[in-house]
Amino acid sequence: MAKIVIALGGNALGNTPAEQLELVTETAKPIVDLIEQGNQVVIAHGNGPQVGMINLGMATAAEEGAIKSDMPFPECGAMSQGYIGYHLQNAIGNELVHRKMNKEVVTVVTQVLVDENDAAFSNPTKPVGAFYDKATAEKISAEKGYTMVEDAGRGFRRVVPSPKPVDVIEKKAVEALIESGCVVVTVGGGGIPVVRKNGKLYGTPAVIDKDFASEKLAELIDADMLIILTAVEKVAVNYNKPDVKWLSSMTPAEAEKYIKEGQFAPGSMLPKVQAAVMFAQSRNGRSSLITSLDKALAAMKGETGTVITA
Repeated sequence: MAKIVIALGGNALGNTPAEQLELVTETAKPIVDLIEQGNQVVIAHGNGPQVGMINLGMATAAEEGAIKSDMPFPECGAMSQGYIGYHLQNAIGNELVHRKMNKEVVTVVTQVLVDENDAAFSNPTKPVGAFYDKATAEKISAEKGYTMVEDAGRGFRRVVPSPKPVDVIEKKAVEALIESGCVVVTVGGGGIPVVRKNGKLYGTPAVIDKDFASEKLAELIDADMLIILTAVEKVAVNYNKPDVKWLSSMTPAEAEKYIKEGQFAPGSMLPKVQAAVMFAQSRNGRSSLITSLDKALAAMKGETGTVITA
């Protein structure tokens, strides 16, 4: 039996609640395959489209006077954790019942500590929310103090910092739930970013990369394996080129070499490889696996996927 943290990619979720509820029914099956093998499974996930949708919906409602104020970004993150967690609980729970497996699935709304001195706070890079024309973007920036930048020629968007996770505040609760036999959904969307000031925690407008948050959680709960699920079966170098090479394994040294060569796209495969390397190096005997959702069980058996071991 292994303790596994699974980081779900956006392709495992949906862009609307109806689409997502349908999609997670299929997402649940390979997750329950791993549970059926006797593994302790903890699930993390992204929330990019979902938190953007909530943030935009609340901002639009506030602008129209339908609600009294805009919704702060940490609260939008908490909302996304709740509704994505509900969908995963529902789908995984139904699949467990279908297989006559008596297990509870629970979502922990999770705060993740970041360092207020993280360099990311002076260089916001993560686009969120709607696109605006230049004049509207300048007006929003002046009124609300948001950093607005042009995004790929499609208009101007708000950008927020993407600091590295330092600690998971609810880690002991997560550990207790795992030990009691629960399947736990946690650090959703990378967690709600909080900073500590004068002994108190305060939410801060930022987005933590879900792969780094999953890695940090995996270390803190002493997991054996970090599985990062994405749209491809294996990691590749020379991706989308005639001489593409699919990798069955990587050492941290090989990964660093490929990173320096610019083989992995920022915001896509790069953070996945970086998080996988961090976890593999964090303690002897730990390994990371990057593969696609539908190949998770086969990859656990060594039949596919990219394994990173120190």
